[in-house]
Amino acid sequence: MRPYTITGKKDTRSGFGDAMTQLGRTNPDVVALCADLVGSLKLGTFIKENPDRFFQAGIAEANMISVGAGLALGGKIPFVSTFAAFATGRVYDQIRQSVAYSDTNVKIAASHAGLTLGEDGATHQIMEDIGLMKMLPNMVVINPCDYNQTKAATLAAAAYQGPVYLRFGRPVEPVYTPEDEPFVIGKAVQWSEGGDVTILATGHLMWRAIQAAEQLEKEGVGVDLLNIHTIKPLDDEAILASVRKTGCVVTCEEHMMNGGLGDSVAQLLARNSPAPQEYVAVDDKFGESGTPSELLVKFHLDVPDVVAAARRAMARKR
Repeated sequence: MRPYTITGKKDTRSGFGDAMTQLGRTNPDVVALCADLVGSLKLGTFIKENPDRFFQAGIAEANMISVGAGLALGGKIPFVSTFAAFATGRVYDQIRQSVAYSDTNVKIAASHAGLTLGEDGATHQIMEDIGLMKMLPNMVVINPCDYNQTKAATLAAAAYQGPVYLRFGRPVEPVYTPEDEPFVIGKAVQWSEGGDVTILATGHLMWRAIQAAEQLEKEGVGVDLLNIHTIKPLDDEAILASVRKTGCVVTCEEHMMNGGLGDSVAQLLARNSPAPQEYVAVDDKFGESGTPSELLVKFHLDVPDVVAAARRAMARKR
């Protein structure tokens, strides 16, 4: 396991907000749009320092996407921001036509994604968004794991020419990635090396995967753990090299089993190097109200579930 230090606990949406503050000071082309959720998206400092570069769309998300596309065509780098449930499902047609099909330089900043939104319940806990976004040609899909990685991912998205979907969340989580670690779109990060099982994790599930890998390693299991922060484009080379070494894989995500990271990995393996795969993901269910920790346990996304999936995957190896 690579050395790491927990430097505190922060929500990933704050990584986005702090990156926007930095971009506001360093890149005059960056503009921000929000659908009446400025506090939730942590845009207060950006707005205070750059009032002429912020556009309040109100509760009109479809219009916000269209305005963002227009600003991009005018040479700006717009970050359109709202909850993930509204940033994808509510405005899919506008994203498809005005952003993806038109290949405009719009960054969709989607907060409060997944089960860990918690008490707001099933209507807001979107777990289909990665699938919706990754199916769109031209769209990059990024799902960072902690505050530092979210901040770095936001800066990388601003520098990238083309549509980007950035996914982050509300709960306070450990900060464990290095503050100065480079973020390279489409390149996985190796967290541990081993020959018995590959674990691929994204977003909030990366922290659970680290804890699971530590437990398995204490039992003598060699874990090849990769942080898959970019789901599209996928790091095919790193994933295939790992699975060919271990012979089996577990994918971990706070998303539906259909359409997410696990689906992308399964397609990659089917075309290149078939191997036993186990999923730690939500199995065709909507969420419900509860605390983030309660929901991760109920929907089988916690540390013991990753450990159990690794054991199942290893047992299926020939």
